Parts: sequence; C-alpha cells; structure tokens
Amino acid sequence: MARKIGSRYTAHQILGRGSAGTVWLGEGPEGPVAVKLLREDLASDQELVGRFVQERTALLGLDHPHVVSVRDLVVDGNDLALVMDLVRGTDLRTRLDREKRLSPEAAVAIVADVADGLAAAHAAGVVHRDVKPENVLLDMQGPLGPGGSHPALLTDFGVAKLIDSPRRTRATKIIGTPDYLAPEIVEGLPPRASVDIYALATVLYELLAGFTPFGGGHPGAVLRRHVTETVVPLPGIPDELWQLIVQCLAKAPASRLRASELGARLRELLPMLAGMPPLDVDEPDAETDEDTGETQVPDEPVSSTPVRRGAVPLVPGAKPADSNRDTHTSMRVPAPDELAGGARGTARAPRAAGAPRPGSARNRAAARRRRVVLGVAAAVLVAAAGVGTWAATSGDDAGTPQDSRNSSPAAP
Repeated sequence: MARKIGSRYTAHQILGRGSAGTVWLGEGPEGPVAVKLLREDLASDQELVGRFVQERTALLGLDHPHVVSVRDLVVDGNDLALVMDLVRGTDLRTRLDREKRLSPEAAVAIVADVADGLAAAHAAGVVHRDVKPENVLLDMQGPLGPGGSHPALLTDFGVAKLIDSPRRTRATKIIGTPDYLAPEIVEGLPPRASVDIYALATVLYELLAGFTPFGGGHPGAVLRRHVTETVVPLPGIPDELWQLIVQCLAKAPASRLRASELGARLRELLPMLAGMPPLDVDEPDAETDEDTGETQVPDEPVSSTPVRRGAVPLVPGAKPADSNRDTHTSMRVPAPDELAGGARGTARAPRAAGAPRPGSARNRAAARRRRVVLGVAAAVLVAAAGVGTWAATSGDDAGTPQDSRNSSPAAP
C-alpha cells in the first residue's frame, strides 16, 4: 500500500526492515528512490529531529561513486526519513551468506571501493560509525571489476550518529555492531575516522575467512576481545595483504592507515591476487561434538537461538535484526576491570579446513579418546608387568624347597 513521505515522495513497497526503521522502494520527482523511514519513537524525539536537521547539509553534500547518496531528509509530522539513491543489486551480507567467503581478489576490490567512499566522507568531516557487510551495496548493473566483483557502495551514512544522541546513550553506552567495533569505542572514547578503518579491515578479514576476527559467543566477550586480543594470521594469505590488515586492526587508532591510503594500497595488491581461490579455512568457534552431535562455542554460553554472524544483538535476550540485519543497538561500556580480565581463553585462531581447534568440543572429544587408548595401553603394560613379576617370584618359591630336599640327605 502506497504512502506519502512528505510532499515530494511516495513509498510503494517495503524492501527491508531493521532496528532503526524500514526501507521502502519509493518514487520522487526525479524517479525511483530508496526511502529509509525511521521508527516512530525516533521520529517523536525532538532532540533527535534537531540533530537530523543539523546533519542535513553534511549528508546531502556526500557525492562519490562509492557512496549511496542521500538526496533529501524529510521531517513531516511523525515521519522522519532519509531519501537515497536506489541501487539495483544486493548487499554484501547476502553475497557472503551465499558464498561463505570470497576470493582474495574480489574481496580486496570490494573493500578498496568502500575505502574510496570513506575517504570522501572523512574529507567532508563525516564518520560512518557502522561499516559492516549489511551497509555495503553491490551494484549489479555496474561493470564487473577484478575477481568478477560488482561496484560496491557504502550506505546508511549518518544513521548511527543520529540515533546516538547524548540523551539516549550518554557516556555509558555503545552504538554499533559488536563484531566491527573499534577498541576505542569499547573503552568509551569518541568515534573518529579511524573507527571506520578498523571496521572495514574487519569486513575484509570476514570476506576472506568467512568469519570476523573477534566475533563469536556473548557480545560482552566480543567487546572484550577487541580490546585485549591480537588478531591471529589467516592460513594461506599473502604476507603483504596480511600486514595491511594487521595495521588497520591496530589497537592504537593513530597506527591505522587513512581511508585514502588503504584504498590505494589495496589496489596495488590486486595484480598479485589475480586467480587466487578463496581461502580454505574453518571457523574457529562453532564446533560439533562428535559424541553428541551438538554445536557448541567453547568457553562461551551456548544459545538455543541461532544468531547470524555480524548481527549479534548487543543487549542479552534481544532478538536478532531481521531481513536487512540493521543493528543500531546499544549496550553499556564495559568497566575497566572487565576489560582487564581479558577474554576467556586465547585468541580465536583460524585453522586449516577439517582441523580441530584446541579447546573445541571436537578437540576435547578426540583428547578423551586418546586418554582412553593411553589408559588401556597403560593398564595392559601394568598387567603384563604384574604377570611377569608373579611368574618370576613363583619360580623362585618353587625352586627353594626342591633344593632343600636335594641337599638335606647329603648332610650327615
């Protein structure tokens, strides 16, 4: 059912729903558009509406081939909406769900596009704050690039900042998606351009591996890993590319590259990645216990509700986001003593396909079998040693009386 959005736009059908609002296919004076209609409770927040209007100039000024342009911001009664370019394609999360992981060439080409878009945004003073596969759109009508990749465009600029109003979050809340949050955000520091670089490097790692470097388990554990753990190398990745990822995942924001530098460096690596197949690695956290057949996360609580990677709800008990997995949610900043405790266990090390991870349910089952085998072998050795000792002792005991009988008649 069509509905009017302001005086210039008409929304015809829903394209997706998320925690921040609903995306509609719409029509405007210049043709088809995408309209992101924010939730009613957000639209009724006068402070947020004020911030919305203040951001108008910055958001409308973002014009780059790898940014989904915001054409208009509408404030009309209970309606608060961003009118954006309509991209004919899909989001990167959908492709990643379908293919599990991408070839290094395609992954690097996509991330280079996003880095170029971020460079333009950062130059305009805009920080995205929620870079993740759900917010990267692939233009299926655009020309194919390296590795058969479609042009990538970053969307949802400004939404995280709009929702992160001081009254809603103060200094004790975190806005974002756990798997992609930079350490300084977890520690309660204000977000700067470097948080987008950290998130984008996490996306690149995920495209290559099929999972994020610090994700898995309870969101509190995920946040702790960002602060306390060091990323573990991916098997089979070229060293030049790995060093680039490590630099952009540095705990210190000043150590990371700028977006323009990251985009340029990634494009320099494309020729050496041509024809390289996707990495053959297994995710380190989810394991199937061969004894019970149950999937478990070592050292973390196991939830009966499957949660899609990259969309872990920040608030325990909250439902995962739906079709477009928009996760602009919040949780409290962990206290220093919680962060100092470190994550349970060690860094989540990727492993070659089929190899169990130390401490996993599968590995523990194998260890139990080895202990049983060793225990049986030890028991057999002990039993054999006991039989040998008994035989030797029995032989001595039997010979002594016979010797005595033979010698006693000879004694006078």
